[in-house]
Amino acid sequence: MEKLWFDVLSDFWPHGVVAEKFGVLRSDGVSERALFVIDKKGIIRYIDVHNINQRPSLETLVRELEKLN
Repeated sequence: MEKLWFDVLSDFWPHGVVAEKFGVLRSDGVSERALFVIDKKGIIRYIDVHNINQRPSLETLVRELEKLN
């Protein structure tokens, strides 16, 4: 991944504490592919959850990030 203008968190089993708190950790220890856009006040502004084999739309993510400005 090239340099990004936003922070990214990767969380995986057995470290899946964050994934579990956000409700995207499966019982087999694998996380769903999930995007959470959280503003500077800690408010979740966008959630997009996919099966781990699906790739979410980067264009949609960029649009949601731009809404924060």
